[in-house]
Amino acid sequence: MRKSKRKMTISLLVLIVPWLTVPFIGRKSFVRFLPVAMFANLFISIFTIIANRKAWFKNKSPLTPRAGIDFTYILGAHFIATLWIFKMTYGSFSKFLLTNIVLDWVNIFPFGGALKKEGIFKMKKMSPSSYWLMTVLLAMVLYGYQYIWEKIIRKKANNELNSCSSLNNECNRERI
Repeated sequence: MRKSKRKMTISLLVLIVPWLTVPFIGRKSFVRFLPVAMFANLFISIFTIIANRKAWFKNKSPLTPRAGIDFTYILGAHFIATLWIFKMTYGSFSKFLLTNIVLDWVNIFPFGGALKKEGIFKMKKMSPSSYWLMTVLLAMVLYGYQYIWEKIIRKKANNELNSCSSLNNECNRERI
């Protein structure tokens, strides 16, 4: 297989295959963890723009060759992996952190090495260890974000529930 065709195939797989697992996440979990996954993607997108300008690493995705961001990874594997990690580990910070430490290591070292070999991604002025540390720190920030997000939602839901219980008839009319 020609190198450019292989790069295209790998990029498409990184984008599409993770989405095939979404039905198994479940609608409730998908909606619950969607804000944190979107926040993670926003952070990674901004970080990637900065990293490309400072030549920390280089993305050469054939699907988005002129973009400074590898949308195939960000909208595929990263987005869906964030949803899955939160679904499987949220509620136990130590489990969440250990999972992220291991998966980020696999993502950066073996997977990153394979992408470098294929000419899709290459670390330049930033070491893989520094990038790994940044992703682990990001995971901690994301856990805090989800914790605060859920606290705000619970508080809002409790306030609505309390106001509805005192005005039960009005709340029932509003729902109809």
